Amino acid sequence: MRAVQVTSLDGPDAVEVNDIDEPGAADRRVVVDVHAAGVTFPDVLVTRGQYQVKPPLPFVPGSEVAGVVREAPEGAAVRPGDRVAAFPGFGGFAETVAVDPRLVFPLPDELPFAAGAGLPMNYLTVHFALVRRGALQPGETVLVHGAAGGVGTAAIQLAKALGARVVAVVSSDAKTAVAREAGADQTVPADGFKEAVADLTDGRGVDVVVDPVGGDRFTDSLRSLATEGRVLVIGFTGGEIPTVKVNRLLLNNIAVVGVGWGAYWLREPDYPQQQWAELSPHVESGALRPVLGSSYPLEHVVEALRELDERRAQGKLVLEVR
Repeated sequence: MRAVQVTSLDGPDAVEVNDIDEPGAADRRVVVDVHAAGVTFPDVLVTRGQYQVKPPLPFVPGSEVAGVVREAPEGAAVRPGDRVAAFPGFGGFAETVAVDPRLVFPLPDELPFAAGAGLPMNYLTVHFALVRRGALQPGETVLVHGAAGGVGTAAIQLAKALGARVVAVVSSDAKTAVAREAGADQTVPADGFKEAVADLTDGRGVDVVVDPVGGDRFTDSLRSLATEGRVLVIGFTGGEIPTVKVNRLLLNNIAVVGVGWGAYWLREPDYPQQQWAELSPHVESGALRPVLGSSYPLEHVVEALRELDERRAQGKLVLEVR
């Protein structure tokens, strides 16, 4: 089968598309014929050996897919022929992948595979962030950084579905359009967002900040919080890991909350299925629908990874495998 391989840790330009053996249904895995694969920021990091999980070379990246079940072990909730989304963690940038049954999810017939491939990582992550870690309540105000990216658009949609007001931080007119398409109530420019947020909220601030960016925005995110506000730390696409002077947390009884979805479900392996059950009504209603950006054939994976690495992505990037 065709598959993307990382054979050296020299970045996106060094990945290869090779013919390798297909995975079997060993260890009670579900075998999925992949139609589309979502491209995520960790896929960029693994090409440089900068992700916390470092598989031995060579390996196939790709953490989320959508496709059709070819084989399923006895007792699995899915059957051959079912349309599914799945979270293999690694191995998704290939024509076929084997996945733990607990990380395979039914996909509505009306949802295209490209959209289905954008659901597992981003939507399960932001669900964990907003619901479990952030304890978001209806009527609260959420500020979303990186609002035109895959995590950002997912956060906008889910926060809206949960009854929140959403303010999106954007850096261009094109990204403003993407955030608005995702459902943001207002947008503010990345430069000077703290002052813009103060104006929009009459000086009160926001209740929750969703931050997959990090970097030099972090301190102003803290300053943008209302009393008992929470900054949800999801990642560091800005490159720099920020620090916080903890005395700032005392001033308004605010909190910095780590969001490690993977670290959580590895200890609670049934949790993703619980999340999918909670998200499914919103997916079926159309409230949660990935805002798709660029789409590339598998052979053009380098271009997809470059677009994400260079922070040019608007919406969810997808590899079309079949």
